[in-house]
Amino acid sequence: MIPLCQPPDPSPRQPKLVCPPGTTDCHVHVYGPADRYPVAPTRSFDVPEALPASLRKLHDILGVERLVLVQPSGYGTDNRRHLDAVAEMGRPARVIAALRADVPDAELDRMHEAGVRGVRYNIGHAGAVPLAEMPILAARVARLGWHVQLHVMDDQGRAPLAEMESTLRGLPTDVVIDHMGSLRPGNGLGQPGFQALLRLVNTGRCWVKLSCGYRMSDLPPPYEDMVPYVQALLAARPDRLVWASDWPHVSFNGQMPNTTDLLDQMLTWVPDEQQRQQILVRNPEVLYGF
Repeated sequence: MIPLCQPPDPSPRQPKLVCPPGTTDCHVHVYGPADRYPVAPTRSFDVPEALPASLRKLHDILGVERLVLVQPSGYGTDNRRHLDAVAEMGRPARVIAALRADVPDAELDRMHEAGVRGVRYNIGHAGAVPLAEMPILAARVARLGWHVQLHVMDDQGRAPLAEMESTLRGLPTDVVIDHMGSLRPGNGLGQPGFQALLRLVNTGRCWVKLSCGYRMSDLPPPYEDMVPYVQALLAARPDRLVWASDWPHVSFNGQMPNTTDLLDQMLTWVPDEQQRQQILVRNPEVLYGF
């Protein structure tokens, strides 16, 4: 039986962090209604309905003015739910799609006009687009200025980013790494995956999402064991970091965070106001072309 995820906290609070104009949530998903947007048979979990209207309400409370809708594994390569959500959100939005390498050029052009700015690959998700197709599709979408987005799940002692470093460096596009590479803070700054992430960021062609501390940390918000890693990334390339809430926090088995805490954590992770504004506003403008 396919398990059902727990829903997000339904009561976001007013944040302590006052969002500057143009603040962008760079990684969110929407789900449902199921009768209009059926999930893929390859999915490994089901998600409670998480409609654009609920996300819009959340962003109104947080003060988020722009967003990036990311195709989740549960919809496979059927991108309709997130493409349709662009119009439903009522604010500037971009989309990261999941596509096979043989997608026609005309479809790529249509998706670009609809707001798509990248293609996503997952390591460890059932039914994910084959990773072997990544260099092929990257070569095809480079003309559009798109990037390749990579999500690394629990590596079980391996370091996928280190193993893939040369491949990622060789892509003709920028690369965006989801959720700080899903590092484990207890493994230290010297862990191979994080050192590979730093090297990639230092090329200037790799971006990192400061997100999902709640999945990686052993501490409650603001996940202070993540601070050394954020500080190392800030010391490397503060102009290659963006923030994301990861709403609605799917397939998470721990204590569900209040999404407001995932914004307020930035007061601890990035105490310098100018750097926070760069991460929340200016960097997304460059990466997604808002």
